[in-house]
Amino acid sequence: MELRHLQHFIAVAEDQHFTRAAERLMVSQSGLSASIRALERELRAPLFVRTTRRVTLTEAGRALLTEAERILAQVRAAHEAVAAVQGVLRGTLSLGTEQCIAGVHVARLLAAFRGRHPDVEIRLRQTGSGALAEEVAAGRLDLAFAYRTQADTDQLRSVSLTSEPMTVLCHPSHRLAPAPAVLGPDDLAREVFVDFHPDWGPRRTTDAAFAAAGVRRTVALEVNDVHSLLDLVDENLGIAVVPRHFRHKRPSLTALPLKGVGETEYETVALLPPDRATSPAARALVTLLETGGGTGGLAPPRDGSQDS
Repeated sequence: MELRHLQHFIAVAEDQHFTRAAERLMVSQSGLSASIRALERELRAPLFVRTTRRVTLTEAGRALLTEAERILAQVRAAHEAVAAVQGVLRGTLSLGTEQCIAGVHVARLLAAFRGRHPDVEIRLRQTGSGALAEEVAAGRLDLAFAYRTQADTDQLRSVSLTSEPMTVLCHPSHRLAPAPAVLGPDDLAREVFVDFHPDWGPRRTTDAAFAAAGVRRTVALEVNDVHSLLDLVDENLGIAVVPRHFRHKRPSLTALPLKGVGETEYETVALLPPDRATSPAARALVTLLETGGGTGGLAPPRDGSQDS
């Protein structure tokens, strides 16, 4: 099995089309097809179901995709490790992050990293914490800044960044605004909620908190970015339960503490593969994060009070 066969296989799986994959790889379509056939002969299993419009993975193909991505990530890490020993950090840093993550100023961190390692190409992807954890575990990302979605495994480890309580945000004219200083889930049972998609860390935290309290809630307004959420709350269309540092983004809103949810907190982490599979670029980024990188400190206080 040759590495180029795995590279070709992954490209076809991603594009679901031989012609588009061949164009992206800058190889002939006949050569790409021959490469996939050679891989299928060696594995003695069909990897794709081919139709006139697209190709889809078979069960064997889905099993291979996970391993192929991991193998190529390890090969890339090996090349980068050798370059690092030679005193030059090269290659690619593939980073993922959820929006407005607490505990790290992502743009400032990447600027400091580029200043120190100009030969490393930086790639950034923004999505929900669940998807980020999957992509780090599969080797598609070197690391990610996300909400802690699970305990460490043999494919994923975490470095804690910060933790903070969840806060209720509402319009100043909302009935809850003059409410007692502390609210519990029971006080919010009949409210209209604005929230993120289920893959986002804040949504997962809130869902878990209300489930633990035995309180059902309905998310009527579902968004995919922080500012849309704040706009909807600002128009008094609903309330939101968010990490505490979000309150600094819209000071005009009323922020109320949320209690009675066990000790559920919003914890953000840097997600990395196992230590042996962590790329030199990812190690350098984590080191820069931990030391502040000469930028005056990259992480906010442990209570998450800094607007990030």
